[in-house]
Amino acid sequence: MSCEGCPSQGKCGKSSETCGIQSNPDNHIKNIITVMSGKGGVGKSTVTVMLAKAMAKKGLKVGIMDADITGPSIPRLLALTNEHAFGNEKQQLIPVESKEGIKVMSLNFLVQSESDPVIWRGPVIGGVVKQFYTDVVWGDLDVLLIDMPPGTGDVALTIMQSIPVQGVVMVSTPQPMVSMIVEKACHMCEKMEVKVLGIIENMAYLECPNCHERIEFYKKEDVETLCNSTCTKLYGTLPMLDLIRDINEYDAYSKDQQEKVDAYLSDIANEILEDIA
Repeated sequence: MSCEGCPSQGKCGKSSETCGIQSNPDNHIKNIITVMSGKGGVGKSTVTVMLAKAMAKKGLKVGIMDADITGPSIPRLLALTNEHAFGNEKQQLIPVESKEGIKVMSLNFLVQSESDPVIWRGPVIGGVVKQFYTDVVWGDLDVLLIDMPPGTGDVALTIMQSIPVQGVVMVSTPQPMVSMIVEKACHMCEKMEVKVLGIIENMAYLECPNCHERIEFYKKEDVETLCNSTCTKLYGTLPMLDLIRDINEYDAYSKDQQEKVDAYLSDIANEILEDIA
């Protein structure tokens, strides 16, 4: 783990090998993957939830850490808005479980209302993220997905310097401005010596409901340019669909619609699992 870019570099007296936080002995997490972009509004949280559902359907034990402390959305996307997290006798937090068995920890489980604002400075937010790793009883997990906030600031630094992340999945959309910011995030991971596994392009196209022709919003070559400039592969592209937008209302859609959306993420999830094996 690199110390480059840390505000305490050369002052804390710790080497890069001893800088990481201690793992909770009650937890046994095989793989940790962050879902990142650098840009807000591209659907990181939605992609995180869809990946978690796809992995859970394969029989894996999956958890989601909602690291977007000031803008958490994982509980709503998993239809867990009325849930709250509680502690045990060891003063550890017990994650909330979705109906698929996905273990989830989010700040929205710890506030009275999901609309309550979190007005904290960076160091406090970083401390909460660390606690979500050390003080939550994740138990045995095959994969812990970390839903990252936008940007390359305090939370991203804390996670990449403190938590044993195996790789990053980048989420982009087919706009040049987004691609530029995603490229910045990729270069940040490179400097932090954390591998970018690949890119998922969200909201990439629209399928005509009548003729099923694929309608592209931008040139397909743009995402190829992004992958080439970051030496990263493309895991896949996702269309604009009501069910993806309303993933929290998954059960309200028909079985055919569910299977269509599931198919988009199933192969991507397989490839990600192969890449971290």
